[in-house]
Amino acid sequence: MTEPLIAVAIQEHGQLSPHAGRAVHWNVYVVSNGQPELVWSIHLSKTGSLHEWHVRGDGNRHPLHGVDIALCGSAGEGVARRLAERGTTLVATSESDPITAITAYLNSTLAPGLPHEEIECLDPEHRKAVSKN
Repeated sequence: MTEPLIAVAIQEHGQLSPHAGRAVHWNVYVVSNGQPELVWSIHLSKTGSLHEWHVRGDGNRHPLHGVDIALCGSAGEGVARRLAERGTTLVATSESDPITAITAYLNSTLAPGLPHEEIECLDPEHRKAVSKN
């Protein structure tokens, strides 16, 4: 049996990202003997983010298709469904610490995710403009 690979959407300060679609940094852990071990990081371009990949809808694989589980704060149903089509389960949680989130996931005690808000799907510059109105 192969050990699961778990990717965690990470913000610049190291906490779990609140939105999968705009996350460009993902840390990937292998779980060995019940303990997560960082094995690599995925750094996506803005156009490589899950949101852009999802709305493009071109059927191409995404780097997260190489992992079993992807953890984030929130995500839309569409992107979760499209990842699942290739074997990656996207799980949302309100837990902010990546290691705590992985451990809780493995123990089936992971706190539920944050509500998915459509405004978070917008490009960050466009979101600022919309928020000011």
